[in-house]
Amino acid sequence: MSLKNEYLIGLMGRVIARNPGEAEFHQAVREVLESLEPVIEKNPQFIENGIIESIVEPERIIKFRVPWVDDSGKVQVNRGYRIQFNSAIGPYKGGLRFHPSVTESVIKFLGFEQIFKNSLTGLPIGGGKGGSDFDPKGKSDREVMRFCQSFMTELYKYVGADVDVPAGDIGVGGREIGYLFGQYKRITSTFHGVLTGKGIPYGGSLARTEATGFGLCYFTEELLKDKGTSFEGKTVVVSGSGNVAIYANQKATELGAKVVAMSDSNGYIYDKNGVDLKAIKQIKEVERKRIKEYLNYHPEAEYHEGCSGIWKIKCDIALPCATQNEIDEASAKALVANGVMAVCEGANMPSTPEAIEVFQSSGVFFGPAKAANAGGVATSALEMSQNSMRYSWTFEEVDAKLHDIMVNIYRNISAAAEEYGMKDNLVAGANIAGFMKVANAMNAQGVV
Repeated sequence: MSLKNEYLIGLMGRVIARNPGEAEFHQAVREVLESLEPVIEKNPQFIENGIIESIVEPERIIKFRVPWVDDSGKVQVNRGYRIQFNSAIGPYKGGLRFHPSVTESVIKFLGFEQIFKNSLTGLPIGGGKGGSDFDPKGKSDREVMRFCQSFMTELYKYVGADVDVPAGDIGVGGREIGYLFGQYKRITSTFHGVLTGKGIPYGGSLARTEATGFGLCYFTEELLKDKGTSFEGKTVVVSGSGNVAIYANQKATELGAKVVAMSDSNGYIYDKNGVDLKAIKQIKEVERKRIKEYLNYHPEAEYHEGCSGIWKIKCDIALPCATQNEIDEASAKALVANGVMAVCEGANMPSTPEAIEVFQSSGVFFGPAKAANAGGVATSALEMSQNSMRYSWTFEEVDAKLHDIMVNIYRNISAAAEEYGMKDNLVAGANIAGFMKVANAMNAQGVV
């Protein structure tokens, strides 16, 4: 697709001029604006009242230095970010990412996507994102603790249970959330739900760890059901081997599929007998080692250097759960040539625009990230609810709520796509359904 509406073409030009060199952010904005062309034709008030002009501009950008001391006594300095993008329907909500690839552009695109993803959950949460170019890999627990304490010493001024509630993302798991929460509590002398993804003993929610991966599969299962099929008997490739990938593997297997490949940033494994998830959990969650260690458990499996080759493996369903733009046009064509029927995104924006075009033009069922991976933030919002009530639901209760949310997301975006003349285009449907709720709230609140 390409922009045709004169106003949206001009707005896209202004976004690029105001945010030079921020390719990831430009990509995210363009995708949304392309979906909104039929919407603004029916709703000219969104232009007249500056809604679209406002929604592409963050409400607040916080950028700060993070000094910390490593185990050798040397002072290190990283850069921290929190972008509070839109609070029209609730407090800012979105993860923190600690990874060397983090830049303002990356955080901005993630925060922008988060607006619509959070809206789709049906829960009262706005969009935000944050992080740092700090890399926790290879660091000792003490180094990670000192970094997190320094990071929160600045961030605490801008967050709160009714203001902005960060969570985890790449590089930020239970360990990091624990250190961040401890520092917030120490500085403010308050104990409330300022972070989600917390440990169970101090306000965390059961099923939060599994939520994004499980939610991805609940969404995919509903899509497949709508098309007259299911996970049962299907071959699945899951990229990544972090939290999302591990639990997507688990749920897909429970639903009757066989997962044959997983990856990390160094390479990928292929096990024709089905990936041994217990071994992956041991390697990644306990030992914190590279995925090539899988061969120590299953020497009959294959390991290949480099990540992109994973998409050449024949499969029925592909679940990209690693990072942005991991599936390019060539990888998409390889998947299509090998007969893939469905691609649903567990990572944030893992398919390039060219790849998405290949999938859609080839009749592949495509579930975009802002819908398909919303299970994590949905369960984070459920954690916020439990914190507010000083109460905890069982795993089964949370999982049932998550399942219902993901089924409703699929149905709502499918209906939105059909309403605006783009039946089965779930990218457009997700953008439209997510946008409409936020835009109507902004319209009601006036110029804010």
